[in-house]
Amino acid sequence: MELQHINAKLLVKNSAGENLEPLIPIFHGWIKERAFGELLLDVADYRHVPAGPGVVLIGESADYSVDDTDDRCGVRYNRKAALDGSNQDRLRQAAHSALIACQRLEAEPSLAQKLLFNGQEMEFFVNDRMLAPNLPATREAVRPDFDAFLKKLFGGAEFSLSHGDDPRRLFGVSVKTSRSFSVADLLANLDA
Repeated sequence: MELQHINAKLLVKNSAGENLEPLIPIFHGWIKERAFGELLLDVADYRHVPAGPGVVLIGESADYSVDDTDDRCGVRYNRKAALDGSNQDRLRQAAHSALIACQRLEAEPSLAQKLLFNGQEMEFFVNDRMLAPNLPATREAVRPDFDAFLKKLFGGAEFSLSHGDDPRRLFGVSVKTSRSFSVADLLANLDA
């Protein structure tokens, strides 16, 4: 199964979802400075939606957001454009992009460290229900790809996977590691 449109979400350890307003000028600044070397277009404010998408930085190929979907606040990268390479390449690209965005937000002076990665939990989604329906067959087909990728990402540390089973929702993988990692640790593991 060829995965496309991968989302990676790094869960945060504090209650950043309570006040996302400071993200709006930060994301506008990212548009102006052409952050990430890609075309970033606009900022959408969905703070009024309970347990929703939060504040979204809309790009041509991908979106970045701090969302509170399912009351789980995190920094999310949503790849919209198809990407060449293997499933490992695409998982790495999505995780790397989410990690870089999270690193920038953690270091943002105006947030005063109110948005920090929790170090142990991430979520991955495939934003294409036709390609990857949320069914047991999809889980079985992609499990080897996720196992190999997560072994590298977490430097061989133990991890557990869980999946939702509602076929109306996106196929997703929730990952929890046995030890805590910083964003810098995970980036170093990806580059090793």
